[in-house]
Amino acid sequence: MSGSFRDDFVELFDGQFHRLYRYIDRACGDPELAADIAQETFVKLYQRGSLPDTPGAWLVTVATNLLRNAQNTRTRRSRLLKVVPDAETFSDRPITPAHATASRELQRRVRTALDQMPERERQLLLLRAEGYSYKEIAQALELQETSVGTLLARAKRAFRDIYEDKSNASH
Repeated sequence: MSGSFRDDFVELFDGQFHRLYRYIDRACGDPELAADIAQETFVKLYQRGSLPDTPGAWLVTVATNLLRNAQNTRTRRSRLLKVVPDAETFSDRPITPAHATASRELQRRVRTALDQMPERERQLLLLRAEGYSYKEIAQALELQETSVGTLLARAKRAFRDIYEDKSNASH
């Protein structure tokens, strides 16, 4: 990056927005919320007026904090408000192919396993799945870069154990 802040921002946005969106979407399972958070993260960067030393790690850190805030707000609201069934419950649903059902079931099982993991392990897996480097992961999660590989291996093992336990329990 070598141009004006605006040029550098546009280049960073073009190169990182979809990656950040996918990470947040995988972290929360809500595409609309993920899009809002990814957008808000870049708005905050633009308002900052300058790029941080490690833009990728900065973006992940800010997005993760925004997601945590949104989830805390959602949890508080759900405790205060009566749960209303989804509008989908009352709508006509198109007939879906069997593979779509299987895909949704797989996504549900993966989401359930991820939700049972400690936050740091979940973040490690999701960031790595999005192609973030060990260095970027270490900076975003405030870890030693040399420990990222070991922590990822443990997180993968933990995910596998949780996922297999759930798979065996449902059969």
